[in-house]
Amino acid sequence: MTAIRSVAQRSVHDGEVGVHSLDQFVLAVPDLKIAEQFYSDFGLEVRHARHGLELYSFGADHCWGRVVEGVSKRLHHLSFGCYAEDLPYFQERMEENGVEILDAPLGLESNGLWCRDPAGLLIEVKVAPKVSPDHKMSGIWSSSPEGVMGSCARANAPAVRPRRLSHLLAFTTDVGDAISFYSRVLGLRLSDSTGLAAFMHSIHGSDHHILAFAKAEAPGMHHCSWDVAGIDEIGLGAMHMASKGHTKGWGLGRHVLGSNYFHYVRDPWGSFAEYSADIDYIPATQLWEAGRYEDEDSFYLWGPEPPADFTTNYEARN
Repeated sequence: MTAIRSVAQRSVHDGEVGVHSLDQFVLAVPDLKIAEQFYSDFGLEVRHARHGLELYSFGADHCWGRVVEGVSKRLHHLSFGCYAEDLPYFQERMEENGVEILDAPLGLESNGLWCRDPAGLLIEVKVAPKVSPDHKMSGIWSSSPEGVMGSCARANAPAVRPRRLSHLLAFTTDVGDAISFYSRVLGLRLSDSTGLAAFMHSIHGSDHHILAFAKAEAPGMHHCSWDVAGIDEIGLGAMHMASKGHTKGWGLGRHVLGSNYFHYVRDPWGSFAEYSADIDYIPATQLWEAGRYEDEDSFYLWGPEPPADFTTNYEARN
């Protein structure tokens, strides 16, 4: 099914071309059984597929991520969704900017275009339905009224089920080059930046960032972030993961850029999966003025000190 824009979706950006969603990420790891256990514990529906595992949020048909087998852990590629009428313009942009259009990797069917970003990360732009939200997905914040219990016994605590993939933070060798490439070729917009990181959104309406970058010596995945309904779900998710042996991470806290509440759980390969709630939203009808922030003043608003190796790219050591 192709995604066609309605009149209501047209915005102040008409005349511009940009991808509308981070459709999915593909991660290679050396042991699929370990990956299946980790992402199942995290609260995702993990399905077996011909080339590995597929990651779904419960109750949704969209595949947010894939995990394939590889010699070592690495971010295999990112896939972005666009509207059908825009695909030819992405080809023109790639050609105009001297970007080599590649064949799809063996075994991966695609209706889109493949290339590599300046750091060498493989990316796909394909025709797909818009899966970035069309409005802010608010959290559950209501307090209980007088005389009514606001919590529940731990034995009755609900399982945490992320609603969707919110964003991915990738390592890149040059943040400035990444901003330029993803702006010129994919049509993403810069939301905010620091000395070491940058956050980008879709012009068709999306969270504060669907893709972010941090500087490192090689490309890789720092974290995949999953939207949940509120702080209770972040806390319950963190507690559940700890009970399963996934005790390393960072949180609970609140970010400055994006404003989301967070808890990061370290995965078996040195990157993270993030529970995230109440992230800022940039509607298609609004031009967001990108801010430039000092690193020490923008990492997080409150929370514990991050682990010493939080920004280490373990893929570069493989």
